[in-house]
Amino acid sequence: MPPRTTVPPIRRLPLVVTGDDDLLDDVLRLAAVGGTEVELARDPAAARTRWLPAPLVLLGADQAQACLRARLPQRPRLVLLGRAGQLDPGWQIAELIGAEHVATLPAAEPWLVDRFAEHDPDRPAGVGARVVAVLGGRGGAGASVLAGGLAVTAARARLRTLLVDADPLGGGLDLVLGWEQLEGLRWPSLTSADGRVDAPALVQALPSRGDLVVLSWDRGEMLTLPVTAMAATVDAARRGRDFVVIDLPRQLDDAAVVALQAADQAFVVVPAELRATAAATRVVAAAAPHCAALSVVVRGPAPGRLRASEVARALGLPLAGTLRPEPGLCRGLERGEAPAAGGKGPLAALCQRIVTDLTGVPATGAA
Repeated sequence: MPPRTTVPPIRRLPLVVTGDDDLLDDVLRLAAVGGTEVELARDPAAARTRWLPAPLVLLGADQAQACLRARLPQRPRLVLLGRAGQLDPGWQIAELIGAEHVATLPAAEPWLVDRFAEHDPDRPAGVGARVVAVLGGRGGAGASVLAGGLAVTAARARLRTLLVDADPLGGGLDLVLGWEQLEGLRWPSLTSADGRVDAPALVQALPSRGDLVVLSWDRGEMLTLPVTAMAATVDAARRGRDFVVIDLPRQLDDAAVVALQAADQAFVVVPAELRATAAATRVVAAAAPHCAALSVVVRGPAPGRLRASEVARALGLPLAGTLRPEPGLCRGLERGEAPAAGGKGPLAALCQRIVTDLTGVPATGAA
């Protein structure tokens, strides 16, 4: 029986960021009236890993300056909350942190109850969209190929799919797909994205074929990817796509951390080698604090007969699957053929199982 990667629905609650006990008591009372629970973070450090995944964030006036200093990324559905006298001048700080609303108690109590009532705590975040992150345990592990295979497989299953290249040193996922000649925007044209991005407009502007859309790099000067651009892109992808795959760098920068925090599932690709496993321990140590659902995919061959289960045990991660050597895949990539495009072979089989487990949609349809 192959290992399963099924991810249960994620129960994400509104996040309250405040160290003010009186304000917290008011929020808990209003949340109860609205029929939901909330999560609490006392300061920006405690809020960081839950900042983007939360469906709604209520930021207490007592923590507004601290969040600004912590440079938390801008996000939609952020409410600056306080009592009369605490928020003067409220809109100045609200604009700096990217808050969509300023709620002053007690006048805003009915409005807050309505916001809580809109939230269904048992509905997965993203309204059905799944976000998957892939990263390599060492250089050349094959993470980009797995990411491309997952995206191609999801699109074959008629899932509206976005493949995001978050690794500026990875060579470009458009090359992995053989799409380097397709017209459309690349990351350098989107680095000024700030706040909310129109999902249909983003999809229309990017290189695409059928249900698959790709956001990659051009061949120009390497740029640092702004956190706000990644946050805006992930938010738009959750709203406008069914399945999102993000190829991450091994050394996580701030934008990669944002993407990893938004992921419902992450896979670390590790060759079945002792040194690769040792290198992957550092990658896992860096990634694990940002994603609770982290699994390993072990890629053969195993020159020292190291078993996949031993690699997974050494990393302390569940084994999501294995990849046998596939010489035809490497030849196809050199010819510009997208990974798993034919629907056959070890990579295609693994991608089909992962996509089906994560979405419940059979991933065996023809392109």
